[in-house]
Amino acid sequence: MAIIITDECINCGACEPECPNTAIYEGADDWRYADGTDLEGDIVTLEGKEANAEEAQEPISDEFYYIVPDKCTECKGFHEEPQCAAVCPVDCCVPDEDHVESEEKLLGKQKFMHHE
Repeated sequence: MAIIITDECINCGACEPECPNTAIYEGADDWRYADGTDLEGDIVTLEGKEANAEEAQEPISDEFYYIVPDKCTECKGFHEEPQCAAVCPVDCCVPDEDHVESEEKLLGKQKFMHHE
C-alpha cells in the first residue's frame, strides 16, 4: 500500500528528504520516474504503464506535498517503517486505501526502480 499525504499537511517539507525513492514532491512540482531511481529512457512500469522516465509528469497536488503511488514502496527494502510517517510532525502521512499492495509487490517495485 502506498502512503498518502492528507490535506492536514503543513508543508514543512520534513518528509521529502527522507524518501529513499524520491516519491515525495512539493505541491505543484512536476515529478519524474527517474528522480532518485535507476530508471531512464522509455519504461513500462510493473502496472503496465508506458512512460519516459525523464519526462515530467503532472503534479498530484497543487496545494501541499504529495507522494507518487507508482514510486512509493512504504520504504520496503530500505527501512522497517515508512520514513515520511516517522518524521511527520502532524501525522498526515497515512496508508492510501486506494493503492493497497502486498509486501511482495512493494519489494518488486523497489527492485524495479533500483537495479542494485
